[in-house]
Amino acid sequence: MDMNQYLDIFIEEAREHLQQLNVSLLELEKDNRNKEVLNEVFRVAHTLKGMSGTMGFSKMQTLTHRMEDVLDALRNDRFIADSNMVDVLFKCLDALEIYVNTIAATAQEGDEAFLDVVGELQKIMQNTGSGEKAENKASMPDKAKDIKKEEPAVKSEIVELNQYDINVIKRAIETDMNVFQIHVVLDKGCLLKAARAFIVFQILEKNSEVIKSIPKVEDIEDERFGYDFTVVVITEKTEEFFKQEINSVAEISAVEIVPVILDDLDSTEAEEEDFSNNDIDKIEAVASAALAQNNTADQHKKFQKTGKTVRVDIERLDILMNLVSELIIIKTRLEESSVSKDDANVESIEYLERITTSLHDAVMRVRMVPVETVFNRFPRMIRDISRELKKDIELHMSGEETELDRTVIDEIGDPLIHILRNSADHGLETHEERLKVNKSAAGNIYLRAFQDGNNVVIEVEDDGRGIDVEKVRKKIIQKGMESQEFVSTLSDKEVIEYLFKPNFSTADKVTDLSGRGVGLDVVKTKIEALGGIVEVDSTRGKGSKFIIRIPLTLAIIQALLVKIGSEKYAIPLGSIQEIENVKPQDIRLVRNQEVILLRDMVIPIVRLGNILGVPDAVPDEEKKSITCVIAKKGEKLSAFMVDSLIGQQEIVIKSLGKILAGVKYIAGATILGDGNVALILDVNSLAI
Repeated sequence: MDMNQYLDIFIEEAREHLQQLNVSLLELEKDNRNKEVLNEVFRVAHTLKGMSGTMGFSKMQTLTHRMEDVLDALRNDRFIADSNMVDVLFKCLDALEIYVNTIAATAQEGDEAFLDVVGELQKIMQNTGSGEKAENKASMPDKAKDIKKEEPAVKSEIVELNQYDINVIKRAIETDMNVFQIHVVLDKGCLLKAARAFIVFQILEKNSEVIKSIPKVEDIEDERFGYDFTVVVITEKTEEFFKQEINSVAEISAVEIVPVILDDLDSTEAEEEDFSNNDIDKIEAVASAALAQNNTADQHKKFQKTGKTVRVDIERLDILMNLVSELIIIKTRLEESSVSKDDANVESIEYLERITTSLHDAVMRVRMVPVETVFNRFPRMIRDISRELKKDIELHMSGEETELDRTVIDEIGDPLIHILRNSADHGLETHEERLKVNKSAAGNIYLRAFQDGNNVVIEVEDDGRGIDVEKVRKKIIQKGMESQEFVSTLSDKEVIEYLFKPNFSTADKVTDLSGRGVGLDVVKTKIEALGGIVEVDSTRGKGSKFIIRIPLTLAIIQALLVKIGSEKYAIPLGSIQEIENVKPQDIRLVRNQEVILLRDMVIPIVRLGNILGVPDAVPDEEKKSITCVIAKKGEKLSAFMVDSLIGQQEIVIKSLGKILAGVKYIAGATILGDGNVALILDVNSLAI
């Protein structure tokens, strides 16, 4: 067995355990006497120790072993976890995350041993006067630690052997070799069963000849077994030797070794066969192919699946999504090419449309992941920031069950980190400042998520000082971005938009958290790359709210197809407010910008033909009325001028590839029913 095949499983499982450890440590800090939380932290550390030991990551195993010592002492009330002790445990968590990230990148744990963290753990044990006791406990095998484990019933009956096995065993006993039946039981909480079995088989194959395995070796390799397995071996080693060696493997619950003697074998007389030395050398190969069936219903149950979920590589889901996309494209092509008025033909196409829509929805649901996977990393971050800034900050989260496409989930984390840091550093006042203005001593940050139609809205709100709009106005002028006269005409909301400009910051000094003017610029760039928008709502003295609105998925959307000259373009339907026909004489010029007046709203015009460089766009003089698609970007509206409308259609978004990735105004492309390609417009970059 190749241990590399377990590397991806190890990394994924380890990250899940680290996330659970993060959550549990935060709970432990709030209630340091909570035995349930302590037991959970201990369980995670114990599991990580076993997993890392199995994979051969000795440094990670040492660190978790020392963690286990401290946590075991806490569980047994030798001392109570104070804030300094929890800080040390958080340092352990950070070190373990570094180990896992290094393993994910290089398949090795690296050279860093984090001896300072290990030293702090040992110091905790020594300062409590329990160091010697803990060390003695730590030196015990894992099996001895787990006092509550139940010993399995003795399996004294010899497993069913075929005539060939019996002959080999008799031959071995006659030559003064030992024959043992070894029954190994794994912990019920063992996560990498096949990996544990692999270590046991390494020990057995190094010191004996394995002639029988139940289940078969192939089933054990594929993890098609319960929590126990039995082998029959021929060896020169003693029973005690194997007990000691196998018990040294982590997460082994029990080892039962029964010597096989001649009286145990089948008494049926059979003709003895002559065996050469080559036959003995082939024992292991023959044994691995032996027919060993499980006879009882209990054994059968162990092979059944215990859960209703499976892990699926995201690349496999991408392939499935691409196939669904192709199905939608061909469905659209059938709709366009069908000129027959035959009712049966129309009904068949409608049925195909229902099937493809249902299939698309099913695939999308498989790809959806709760935002909880992103949100869970923030409580720890806010805790560290509050200590660094010496502020009392409480993070309130809601809507963690809201789901987003996996591709969006992977990208949304960084923007949220920047906004949360901004709220903690710029938004919230210090303890003293809050008390002066009759606010609670602790500042509050609210992180919310909820679904709104085909979009998911994520809000980050604080009850801090709000944005000083006048200070932002002064910064705009100081940086020479706009003239004083122009800035004075801007509304508060327009002024706040400048916070998202590159290298713009209102901070008086640069800190580890902010002040370099890159945070909100990164937020806007990232969110708009996802097809979303970000808005700010702030009230001086009461706080600020950042509102992120992003699409549920980036794969298949509803769009409006339009024509400009001879070119076809797609505008995402979620960005369209309405469609208006405007007379050429109704277009006005305000500050060198063409606008239209619609229900007392002044809306700037975007001439798509000019911006996109379409050579044969129809001039205004040849039109009786101009078709304008009113698109929204946050609260702003823009009128996109097009030559004609084609209609609404479900489209599949295709990437432009690396070479065209930086093309402005274009978000992607789609294949139409007639086989032609239509470019998808990026409303965020086109809107004025």
